[in-house]
Amino acid sequence: MKKTRNSSQSVYFLTAFLVIIFTISFSTTTCVEARKNYHHRNTKNHHGHQHSHNKKRGHFPAPSPSPTPTFKPTPPNPYTKKSNIFDVLSFGAKGDGIADDSKALQAAWKAACKVEGGIVEIPSEFRFLIRPISLQGPCKPHLVLQIDGIMLAPPNIGSWSKSDIYQWINIKWVQNFTIQGGGVVDGQGFAWWKPNEVSYIQKTSKHMPDMKPTALRFYESSSVTVRDIRIINSPLCHLKFDNSSFINVNNVTIISPGNSPNTDGIHLQNSKNVEIQHSNIGCGDDCVSIQTGCSNVHVHHINCGPGHGISLGSFGKDKSVACVKDIVIDNILMQNTMYGARIKSWQGGMGSVKNVTFSNIQVSNVSTPIMIDQYYCDKQKCKNQTEAVAITGVTFNQIGGTYASQPLHLACSDSVPCRNVDLIDIQLKAAVVSAGFHQALCWNSHGKSQAPLVPSSIDYCLRSGVSSFKRPSKSHSDQFC
Repeated sequence: MKKTRNSSQSVYFLTAFLVIIFTISFSTTTCVEARKNYHHRNTKNHHGHQHSHNKKRGHFPAPSPSPTPTFKPTPPNPYTKKSNIFDVLSFGAKGDGIADDSKALQAAWKAACKVEGGIVEIPSEFRFLIRPISLQGPCKPHLVLQIDGIMLAPPNIGSWSKSDIYQWINIKWVQNFTIQGGGVVDGQGFAWWKPNEVSYIQKTSKHMPDMKPTALRFYESSSVTVRDIRIINSPLCHLKFDNSSFINVNNVTIISPGNSPNTDGIHLQNSKNVEIQHSNIGCGDDCVSIQTGCSNVHVHHINCGPGHGISLGSFGKDKSVACVKDIVIDNILMQNTMYGARIKSWQGGMGSVKNVTFSNIQVSNVSTPIMIDQYYCDKQKCKNQTEAVAITGVTFNQIGGTYASQPLHLACSDSVPCRNVDLIDIQLKAAVVSAGFHQALCWNSHGKSQAPLVPSSIDYCLRSGVSSFKRPSKSHSDQFC
């Protein structure tokens, strides 16, 4: 019995030992696997951000490789507003022709000025009242003022201050700049043309000088283009360039009534390398006026009228010095103008005008188509003086059509005659025969003439040779230029 009991106990203890060993082994294996799985999941979450909160735990299939993307350029959206366009409406302009939009224009200019290729936009179908304003550079290159709407000057004389009286829109110190568009710059100058109204304002307003504003003026600027716009009804000059260079005016229209006083179309002063072309100009004074300090100017393909023609001068007022050279004016049509091709200077002036050509000019009902006047005077009487601006090297070539008063007027100084004046292929006929016609006037002008010449009296207008007069000393001409 004892042996049997011991044997049973041995089996019992052996069985229990095996159960304990198996349990320990299984627990160890489970812990190791659990730890490995935990480490694997945390590694993915930390490095690959592959969270699986919404998926069953387990192995994820490897993602299939994506095809190599092919990039196609996105076509530009024509309705997306470009970053270089600065519309004045976006800067608070009303565009109703009543509210003052000057500050909006100034703000748009300042913003565009900082961007290469910036565009200040005056949008179409709006009218912008702009008080006298100065738009200044220097700016980034290729700045554009895009005028598609209408810009209006203040119509009442009394609203202009003394500091603003010389110009309405003054653009200065710009380079590589363009004004363009199909819009209008309207100076609203009707009140300024009425002498009674201007006199009344000057008497009642202590700050109002005896001056009128120019509509659009450039000062100390270069590489400037003005094209396609209309400038109308300026109180004084419509478009003016002072101390500027490399100017191109193309396809502009300038309009004011023929009886609007001193409303020059385009006025050049101390400017060089200028081209004015393919434009229509009708005003109350010179269609193009070329003043002292100008050189290398080419004016061509211009329709001029009404107005006073295309003029150089007047020069030498109040004994001032004038220096002008290398001027070409050709392919011009003048209709119903007071003068055609003209050079005018005051007695007592100094300096020189030289190398000037007027050619291929067609005139229709022009009072005096050809003129050099060294006795210019805008008063009833001017003092006689011996000094004069020397005029040399002037050619009038292929000028034809009809005149209304006098075919030619060459009145040169007694002491400083005109030299090297050429008349070539001049064919001028009276528009209508009347008692008001005058014969050609020729005084102290020297040069040569070449047929055909109509009327025939022109052939005897010029003195030949240089021995018949004393050549002016340099004190009268070139030493100042």
